[in-house]
Amino acid sequence: MAASHSGVINVSQYRMTNPVKPFRYVMQIVLCVTLMLGVASSLAARERSNELPQVIIETSEGVIEVTLRPDIAPETVENFLTYVENGFYEGTIFHRVIPGFMIQGGGFDDALNQKQTRDPVRNEAKPTAKNLRGTIAMARTSAPDSATSQFFINLADNGFLDAGVRGPGYAVFGKVSGGMGVVDAIAGKKTGQSGGMADVPQEPIVIRSVSLRKADTDTQ
Repeated sequence: MAASHSGVINVSQYRMTNPVKPFRYVMQIVLCVTLMLGVASSLAARERSNELPQVIIETSEGVIEVTLRPDIAPETVENFLTYVENGFYEGTIFHRVIPGFMIQGGGFDDALNQKQTRDPVRNEAKPTAKNLRGTIAMARTSAPDSATSQFFINLADNGFLDAGVRGPGYAVFGKVSGGMGVVDAIAGKKTGQSGGMADVPQEPIVIRSVSLRKADTDTQ
């Protein structure tokens, strides 16, 4: 009868016949994790690049936050941000205030002197970009492509300003995303005739600054 080998471990049964395989598996896991992290980083960067720019309008009545829409009015937003970057709006006023309609500013100082502007921008008004309450649009003369620096914020849904309703329309390029109460407060100020213009606030409503909001800036 053969001697029993129970309880005796045959080491050769557990010896790795191919030590390269575990290393290969580890490397595959490392590569998968690295790839996943790279994809996540790329998606995060893409999401940041797709974020809509925001500007902070600091006025003598309070702060208004506006989210711009370069996706619907790229040339208009670029034009507006150029004025912002150049500090053009500092010291300008809301010179035209009509309750139930809109507040307009960005072209005159507190002495009602009109500032020198850049060349006009093309009218990018679209039927789908409507002049709803809280939207910001470019002011202009009767000529469609005459907008420069002046803008207005709609206090109501002003559909008659939309493209195709009564003509080429007024280009909407953003919307108030914070501080609409400040806009309404400005709309409630007493107005009158001044400098040959109507609907001018009796007490100047000054735009102290307009700045591009940084991603890590908290304005709340």
